[in-house]
Amino acid sequence: MRTLICGSLAFDSIMVFQDRFKHHILPDKIHMLNVSFLVPEMRREYGGCAGNIAYNLKLLGGEPLIMATVGDDFSPYAGRLDALEIPRDCIRHVAGTYTAQAFITTDLDDNQITAFHPGAMNYSHENDVRQVADVGLGIVAPDGRDGMLCHIRGFHEAGVPCVFDPGQGMPLFSGEELLECVHKSRYVILNDYEAELLQSRTGEDLATLARHVEALIVTRGGEGSVIHTASGQLDIPAVRPAAIVDPTGCGDAYRSGILYGISHGLDWETSGQLASVMGAIKIEHRGGQNHAPNRQQIAERLMIAFGKTF
Repeated sequence: MRTLICGSLAFDSIMVFQDRFKHHILPDKIHMLNVSFLVPEMRREYGGCAGNIAYNLKLLGGEPLIMATVGDDFSPYAGRLDALEIPRDCIRHVAGTYTAQAFITTDLDDNQITAFHPGAMNYSHENDVRQVADVGLGIVAPDGRDGMLCHIRGFHEAGVPCVFDPGQGMPLFSGEELLECVHKSRYVILNDYEAELLQSRTGEDLATLARHVEALIVTRGGEGSVIHTASGQLDIPAVRPAAIVDPTGCGDAYRSGILYGISHGLDWETSGQLASVMGAIKIEHRGGQNHAPNRQQIAERLMIAFGKTF
């Protein structure tokens, strides 16, 4: 089953400042802030929610198809997707723009200053999920605001079950729009902060929101995740990683496990456990797409953690 993954493709430029921001930012002078940080260490990663989710779903043996908008600088990422055999049929080039990118500076206390340029992502509404054939499942991950709304409505009109994954895009929507997205989705995935924000924005508690979908999933980092279904609540423990290196992209890795489980008819407990394994594998590596286990290695981790295979 092909899974259409709607969301961002982005470059992440990650820089390390070998000191602490607090030593260079004077609290009583922030009204006239003018600082420069020397960052001798820098790396550029392939990222974006759609890219990360598709990468992990491919590792699992799924069939990801990315729908996104990109700019004139996309060529290196395009080559990477080709090497991974992830189709680019639904990736639209917007001439005269940059691909979305984040510039992240981290200090020795792990504080971060991030600048994000959406670039071509602002044109995501020009893509239409209804024009894509042979898709059995979709996900609407963080992207341009108008694009996310269009994709939710498009999946609903096409009768394709989809996952609503608002992520950091949630503040862009009103409570009424968020309710529409929940009602027109089959599944919802949030982290614990986003779950609180969704309840605040919509005026409905999680139990009420969960009644609108087949499953509402809340991730809680190292505390695992909770899957709310009509049959009740499932508590999925986090898998202990060999090392905690970098949480970037862990949520996207988790989502790939859920998507694989849905598309392959796994029960919710096994889907959540597989998602938990994917999150643990990812956190052991820097960047969102630098882990590269094969399917057998993922299956072994699932067996060790939960005594199951897939």
